[in-house]
Formats: sequence, C-alpha cells, structure tokens
Amino acid sequence: MIIGVPKEIKNNENRVGVTPAGARELVAHGHEVYVQSTAGEGTGFSDAEYEAAGAKMLPTIEEVYSIAEMIIKVKEPIRPEYHLIKRNQVVFTYFHFASDRELTEAMLRSGAVCIAYETVRLPDRSLPLLVPMSEVAGRMSIQEGCRFLEKPQGGRGILMGGVPGVKPAKVLILGAGVVGRNAAMMAAGLGADVTIADISLPTLRHINEVMPKNVKTLYSSRHNIEMELPTTDLVIGSVLIPGAKTPKLITRDMLKLMRPGTLLVDVAIDQGGCFETSEPTTHSNPTYTIDGIVHYAVANIPGAVPFTSTLALTNATLPYALRLADKGWREACKADHALEQGVNIVEGKVVYKAVADAWDLPYHELNL
Repeated sequence: MIIGVPKEIKNNENRVGVTPAGARELVAHGHEVYVQSTAGEGTGFSDAEYEAAGAKMLPTIEEVYSIAEMIIKVKEPIRPEYHLIKRNQVVFTYFHFASDRELTEAMLRSGAVCIAYETVRLPDRSLPLLVPMSEVAGRMSIQEGCRFLEKPQGGRGILMGGVPGVKPAKVLILGAGVVGRNAAMMAAGLGADVTIADISLPTLRHINEVMPKNVKTLYSSRHNIEMELPTTDLVIGSVLIPGAKTPKLITRDMLKLMRPGTLLVDVAIDQGGCFETSEPTTHSNPTYTIDGIVHYAVANIPGAVPFTSTLALTNATLPYALRLADKGWREACKADHALEQGVNIVEGKVVYKAVADAWDLPYHELNL
C-alpha cells in the first residue's frame, strides 16, 4: 500500500502521524511511505531520519495526498485539506466528527474512508488510540492550570500546592476516565486539594483506594457540582462519550457561583466541550474570559509537547496502521472488531451511529 504522512497544519500542531521508526516498520512490511518534507521537524525528526528509514520525501502536501492510498496523520483535516482528499482514500486520524458538522459534510462529499482513532474500541470498552493522548492531555491540563491560575495570565493568583500556612488550590475534576485520573494524579502530586466527580460508583471506589489522601471523590450531579464551585479555583472538564457530543455539565448561569479568576480547562472541547460557554481556542491564543471566569479550551493540548505525544501516539497507532496496510481496510476490519468500530464514514455514508445522531444524518450499517 502507498502511505502518505502529511505535515500537520492546525495551529501550533507540532506532532506527526508516523515516526521514522514507524516508517521503517511499514517499509519492512513491503509498503511505500511518502512523508511531506519537514513533517517531523516540530517533533525533532529530520527528513534524513525518514529517508534512512526507507521513506520517500515529497515537498508539498498536495503531492502527499495525491499519491497516497492511505493517509496517516494526527489531527482532523481542516478546510485547506478538504479538497485534497480523494474518493476511496483511507484517512486514519483523530476526527471528532460529532463536534464539527463542516468537517463531517466535507468528508461525506470526499467519498473517503474515514477511520477515527477515538472510536477504535476494545471488548473491555477501552479506547486504545485515545488513551495515550488522554494521558498527555490530563497531565497537561494541570500543567496549564498552574500557568493560567497566575495573576499575569488572568487567574486568581493561586499557587497550586500552597505553602506552609497557606492552603493549596482547590481542583474539581469532572469525569474519572483516563484524562480525569491523570489530572488528579498530577494535581495531587503538586499538593492541591483535589475532588474528582463521576457517575460511576465502582470507578469512584477504585479511585478512593488508589489515589493519595488529598484526592476525594464525589458523585457527579448538578447539585453537587454547584456546591463545589464557590470554593473551587480550577475546574477540569474531562467527560467523554465515545464518538458523541459531550454533555454540558457547567452552564452559563453557573459561572456566577465562581469567584473571578477561577479557571475552567475544557479537555473535552474536541467533542464539543462540557462547559456551555466553551469555544475552541489555540495554543497561540489559549484563553478568554466570560463573566470574570477564565476559559482554556485548546483543541490540541498534546500538540504543545510533540516529542512525548508523537512517540506515545505512534506506539498505539502503528499496530493498527500495519493491519490496515497489510490487509486493506475491509479485511483488517473484518478481522478486528475494535478497528471496525473506528470506521465512521465510508464513501459518502455515515456508518457510526453517534455521528449520524449528532447531526441528524442518515445512518448506514457498515457492510464489510
């Protein structure tokens, strides 16, 4: 199979879809790999490293899309890429269709086969291609939280761990999945007073057993969240319904319960966000303020640490990419039900129900 790896063009997205080591594996399986020149530069991989791995370099993004049977990238295609995607071309990346109607309609028009990292699901309901970036995003949410709680950044001027004689920051984490647990671990390690809320009692029991004593658990309900907000300094939104829009757990009217300079970090923004007032931001302009409350809603948080993120992502995606390339997407999905669930759009039809429901589009069963 001919595989293309374009350079990411989303704002401050420095990750790359395949590392030189990944390219070497694909070439070893008999595939041709074409990488756009400087695609790995943001991560620290030179064109020479890709060439040494057996990949061929192409100067432009247009050439990569034109030659490739399968595109492997990190973030969803954005408007300048829409017209480059061809009918029957496999595009293997994060899509988050349920939060972006324009992207959904563009991919339907393209006739491509869109396989989304975020909906590949194992029998135990875990999401193997989302987990590594969720781990990064969860930890980064606290790192960025520390930064934007500083007064010069618009925050309350709170030190996450406090000092002797001064209480630490209070952190409320909504959702106890991979993002929430990693955020809780980081915040606890810094000495914050952490509360993690979820609707799964078994999950909360597990967290209560394994987390440090400065992490407390709370059953997630509107009432309980409202009781926490007046004394909370940092709220992390980390709720996920795979492939579907995220529920809005903090509404506009709840902002008045918080103190000015309180920070909301919406890690769920890729799926529409779990705060009603969330709008996607970028690393170049990461925050905005509504009613005195600072919002951070960067849609590609792991892109700020591309070396760590790219290695972690390729570790997870490469085995699936090899199956797709070795067998073709239909046979690979027949043989792997987890990969089959990653297929969202095929040749102009939505084949993932949550995406169809999000935009009231016709849903078609995937016919392999």
